[in-house]
Amino acid sequence: MLFSSMLFLWVFLPAVLVGNALITAFVHKRSKRIRIKNGFLLGASLVFYAWGGIYYLLIMLGSIAVNYLGGLVIGKRCRTKRDKKKALILVVIINLAVLFIFKYFNMMVIVLENIMDPTGGGSILGMQGTGALSLPEIALPIGISFFTFQAMSYVIDVYREETPVQENLFSFALYVSFFPQLIAGPIVRYHEIADQLTHRREKLVMRAYGIKRFCFGLAKKVLLANTFALAADKIWALGEGKITGWAAWLGMICYTLQIYYDFSGYSDMAIGLGRMLGFKFAENFDYPYTAGSIREFWRRWHISLSGWFREYVYIPLGGNRKGQARTLVNLFIVFLLTGIWHGANFTFIFWGLFHGILLVAERLFLGRILEKNRHKWINHIYTMFAVMLAWVFFRSDNIYQAGTFIRGLFDFSGNNFQVISFLSMKLILCLVIGILLCGPIQRKFSAWYLENKKMAWVLNADLVLQIACFALSVLSLVGGTYNPFIYFQF
Repeated sequence: MLFSSMLFLWVFLPAVLVGNALITAFVHKRSKRIRIKNGFLLGASLVFYAWGGIYYLLIMLGSIAVNYLGGLVIGKRCRTKRDKKKALILVVIINLAVLFIFKYFNMMVIVLENIMDPTGGGSILGMQGTGALSLPEIALPIGISFFTFQAMSYVIDVYREETPVQENLFSFALYVSFFPQLIAGPIVRYHEIADQLTHRREKLVMRAYGIKRFCFGLAKKVLLANTFALAADKIWALGEGKITGWAAWLGMICYTLQIYYDFSGYSDMAIGLGRMLGFKFAENFDYPYTAGSIREFWRRWHISLSGWFREYVYIPLGGNRKGQARTLVNLFIVFLLTGIWHGANFTFIFWGLFHGILLVAERLFLGRILEKNRHKWINHIYTMFAVMLAWVFFRSDNIYQAGTFIRGLFDFSGNNFQVISFLSMKLILCLVIGILLCGPIQRKFSAWYLENKKMAWVLNADLVLQIACFALSVLSLVGGTYNPFIYFQF
């Protein structure tokens, strides 16, 4: 079920909000009210996820059971550090095995088929099998990487004694399956939400902010990301050798804006939904396209994922505490794993390695050059060009397609007027708005807004903008505009 669907907007979400409000109205004892609300929200979350198929729900329930029992065993049953470590390793292996089977099995089949039958017409880098093994493809459960990492972080934190054991199965199940952030994040660590599961206070100001954030997130997805997606898809569909010159640049820029507004729009909606129901999630984006280095970009992009890898991979590997050489190796490993996390394709691996190589370069020498450079706009151009080139690999079906597309960026020998066929007044308007709203406007006026947001005319303008965003988004959805979220595949 999509947040940006009529079913969610007019049936599921109103039912959840009304049900939550009725519990508030009729159950007066606070502790009992929260327990009933948790049960209600758990049921709603399971229905939300099961809408895509009961098969997917069973996988998620299995993940909940494994990690709940793992936390219980480590925190309550194991008496020695060695036993706790054995239990942790077992739980982590189970989580990673499930993730491998459902996310990477198909890729491994392609690799094995090409090794077994190298003349069968397949291609490893092209992600084409030969059919030698005659194995059916395994369907990927939506959001499996998100809820697996989230559940696994709880078990690791219990092992580290950084969070208490959650003995209530239903509370733990709600933590893993809570529908606002279930299928595309942000990845929430248990200690960030533990107190909210039992002692949250739902205030009117939180609901108002949640509605505002949801409306703006919906508009980012439906009005901007979907418009960029239509243009990017048309350009990518041209095929090898036909994407050249300004058309290639337009396609790259459109996808760069699409993935930002698509994913940050989802995160805004998730944060907004959480606030409506009394939960506060951490921010997942901080205007990443205003960064002046790749290191800064990763402090601002998908903050919950980069934080997860820093906490559970980079620091345990030694972080930057064991000398420069080890630090560089650790960075490289983290970004290799970041690429692998995103998908079973060599394009994602290359995307991760590309960022890893640039981060290593910035650690070695490039970072000092960027810091000393007085013309910061040059730093920004370097960063955005690198990020956009990497997005080409992220968007492409295989390495060959990505390579052909990048060659096309520098090929102006053909019909350079081809780009006009992809442009429309709507796309041009969205490009202008999208570029201005991905950070430049907010960073310039955020201080002024914080000082004046309680003024009557600012409040009224905010309300009018929210209504306009919601109304235009609904009208666009009624028209059947392109809709899937990019990060649902992860």
